[in-house]
Amino acid sequence: MLPKIKKILYATGMGAGAPHVFRYALTMASQLDAQIIAVSAIEPLSDFAQSLVELHVSHQDAEQMHLEARNQAKQRLRERISKLCEKECGIDPRCNNRVSLIQVEEGHPVEIILANAKRHDVDLIIMGSHRHSVVGDALLGTNTHKVLHSASQPVLVVRIPDGYHEEGF
Repeated sequence: MLPKIKKILYATGMGAGAPHVFRYALTMASQLDAQIIAVSAIEPLSDFAQSLVELHVSHQDAEQMHLEARNQAKQRLRERISKLCEKECGIDPRCNNRVSLIQVEEGHPVEIILANAKRHDVDLIIMGSHRHSVVGDALLGTNTHKVLHSASQPVLVVRIPDGYHEEGF
């Protein structure tokens, strides 16, 4: 029996290659009549950086700044996805409604991606990857590599072409 793919998690760092990867998520969702859950992570400040911030602002003010940053990131992601849907889908309402949820959380990207994949019971994860050297990947690892080897779901890795940049996103 063929697997049913009804929920796709689109993991994005909102970098220059995001539109390229999103097109794959949108294409697959359209072909499979699936929904897209867009997930992005905001890296937390290190303890040292947090202590420096709190030297100048109160803990409560720092928390408020983090909340505002998450809300701004979520709004930017929503706007970028909306623009891309409009560009790719035109006026097709089914296409524009493929993204059912936009989730922006503070935390380590791999943990955020895996937790959301489990929480939303997705059938497929789609994320991008830049070309890295073998030595660089072996020493540092990549978020994509870690998700690929830790996820319970299949992961589609979309190669972002070298030098890819799309104006307006």
